[in-house]
Amino acid sequence: MGAVVAIDSLLGSGRVWRGQATVEVPASAQPTGHPMLDAALPSGGWPATGLSEILMSDDGVGELALLWPVLARLSTAGGRVVLIAPPYRPHAPAWAGAGLDLRRVQVVQAAPRDALWAAEQCLRSAACAAVLCWPQKADDKALRRLQVAAESGQCLGFVFRDARQARNPSPAPLRLRVEAGQMRVLKCRGGVVPARPLTLAQ
Repeated sequence: MGAVVAIDSLLGSGRVWRGQATVEVPASAQPTGHPMLDAALPSGGWPATGLSEILMSDDGVGELALLWPVLARLSTAGGRVVLIAPPYRPHAPAWAGAGLDLRRVQVVQAAPRDALWAAEQCLRSAACAAVLCWPQKADDKALRRLQVAAESGQCLGFVFRDARQARNPSPAPLRLRVEAGQMRVLKCRGGVVPARPLTLAQ
């Protein structure tokens, strides 16, 4: 049987790692509009100035409906919402029906090699309330640039990527996987990832 050692001596010698106190995450000024999701996120909403990564196995599984409440709120308050290189032409009646002010929504068509650059410029500009982009290729360095740009421009950033990217690292404070009828939180900075998927009302 080993000798009893005082915990203070172990901590003082550096042989045992001591965690830091949990930093309280400030409340988000941008609730998602989905009560179950807000309750699951440590800030109670979208990261106020940062990148949220939305991973999907297929297009059209509710990824846009997930964002419409916050985008409607921002656009009707006069904020600019920019879509960078969407894979399909946005259906204006659906966006208007979700409450968005279409005069505040802009679509930027960009070649794959230019989409990340365009998203970074819009995020950094401080002229946009939210930027949505669909990069075909984005490694963790490219995502970090978008994250920094969103922070400096005080903008909500949303990146839509294939669900297979979930195994790769990402600097985004929030990562969600959206599937038909449900959604799973994969990462939420400052909080514990919910063990079960969430069902969101359509």
